[in-house]
Formats: sequence, structure tokens, C-alpha cells
Amino acid sequence: MLKPSTARLCDSYDAALLDLDGVVYLGPDPVPQAAVAVATARAAGMRTAFVTNNASRRPAAVAQHLSQLGIPAQPADVVTSGQAAVRWLAERLAPGDKVLVLGSVGLAEEVEAGGFAPVRHATGVAAVVQGLEPRTAWTDLAEAAVAIEAGALWVAGNTDATYPSARGLLPGNGALVEALVLTTGKRPVVVGKPEPELHRASVDRVQAQHPLVVGDRLDTDVLGANRAGTDSLLVLTGVTRREELLAAPPELRPTYLSSDLRGLVSSHPEVVVEGDTAFCRDARAWVDGGMVISGSDASDDALRARCALAWLRSGP
Repeated sequence: MLKPSTARLCDSYDAALLDLDGVVYLGPDPVPQAAVAVATARAAGMRTAFVTNNASRRPAAVAQHLSQLGIPAQPADVVTSGQAAVRWLAERLAPGDKVLVLGSVGLAEEVEAGGFAPVRHATGVAAVVQGLEPRTAWTDLAEAAVAIEAGALWVAGNTDATYPSARGLLPGNGALVEALVLTTGKRPVVVGKPEPELHRASVDRVQAQHPLVVGDRLDTDVLGANRAGTDSLLVLTGVTRREELLAAPPELRPTYLSSDLRGLVSSHPEVVVEGDTAFCRDARAWVDGGMVISGSDASDDALRARCALAWLRSGP
């Protein structure tokens, strides 16, 4: 069941751990309402960390992009899966070890800043680190496969199957990871969401006591929050679609939901279920022929009512 909140979420939680792609921006473009929502939350005293599974850019580049979109940010405000991957390697490799970078120039720079030698070939490498890079070619995958089969450690920033863009969903890092899984029969260590490493780093970064995870994906943002025992706000500006949310199993269900980031600076109404009908303020959802519907009402309240009823019918 979704959780009600009579207070604005920005007044109820001390920090927001904000995903980026699909929440704050879509590629180079801002998500509507995001900048105003973040400014309002900050004005209420909420601390913000920008937490991304995307390892393609270093924090300084991400912070610059955010600032250009009207969300002032410093590199210290950004936590990336590339940083998490390098921390993981630092616990297992010696300084100066060669690391094959299957990813962007930004990821290679992160590896070098961590004290390792980034390379693009399989010879003599101790590890492979993989992040999203749209220009990844077959030859890049082949070098990584050779290194992995030879025993190199393999760490991936994330296994997101898709990547949200203004043009729709595009292949994500997970699609390229699967190509190597099929080739080598091995699987990488994943350091991004929903695994705990990135979440812990984000909480530490803002010294949060009562954080709220904000994201657009059920299988990373929401699942990671649930595993950590942290409340979450799902926004529908990125990957997750309404019908997918209705069918979500318990471990993928968010605490709150909203069409966009304005849900961060709003209260959230209670949903009441009476038999085969659910009510959320003036919205109503009901069961018709085994389907949970809400007529032509496409409001957030109607979706909340539909989710509550659908989740109750499918079990806790």
C-alpha cells in the first residue's frame, strides 16, 4: 500500500537521493518541473545528492550539466557508479594495475584518478570496468571478452537494460553486459543500484538520517531503496510506465508516486480500499471483469487508487 503524507515530502525527509536520467534530465534536456522542484526542496532545508548509475561522466561534468539546467550543483553533490566501481577496484588491485575500460573517456579518467592505468586492450589487465558508452564497438567487446576469459576481474556500473532519452527508451549498459555474459559465461560484480554500495555512498555524502530515494526505475531505484529499508518516490518521467507499476511485485513497489518531481514538494493523500473499490480524494478505481480500472481519469490520484487495489488483489 502506498504511504500517505500530510506534510510535503521535502518537509518529512532530511535528504533526497535523486536519480538523474529520467528524473532530472533526459539526455541534454531538462525534465519539466524538475529545477523548480529541487529549488523548492532545498529552500525547505532538504539536502540533495544526485545519484546515477550512469558511469559515462565524472561528477564535475554532471554538476556542470545540472547547473546549466538551472539546478546549481558542485561535483561533491554527485555520486556515480563509476566512482563506486573504482572504490571496489581499489580494495582488490594494486596501484598502477592495468584496467581495461569498456566505457567512456570520463570512466577512463575516473579509473586513472583512482591510481590505475586505464587501457583499451586485453594484454596484461587485472580488471575490466564497464559503463555505458554509445560508441562501444564489437572490437571493444572482443577485447573485454578476452580479458574476462583470461581471469580479469569484471565490474559493471549497472545492468540497466534501457536508457531513457527524449526519443524514447534506448539500449542501456545492461544490454552490452549481456553480450559479454553470453560470450564468456560469466557475470560481473555490479556496484550501481539496486546494489547497496551506491546507496551507502549517497547516504554518507549528505549525512542523511532519514533519506528519500527518488527515481524512475522499479528495478534499480525502488528495489535498491526497499533493500536498504529506505522510503522511495517513483516519478513517471523516465522508464517506468503505469501498467508496469500496477503489476509490480512487493519488492518493486514504491512508497510514494507522482507524475513528475513535483511530488517531492507535495503532500500525498491516503488511499482507502473498500471491497473492490479504492478511493483517493475524488478519484476512484474499481474492478471490472478482473481488471482494475479508473475510467478516463489519468490523474496521479487515480493511479494511486489503481495501484492500491491492484497490489491488494495480487497479495502483499
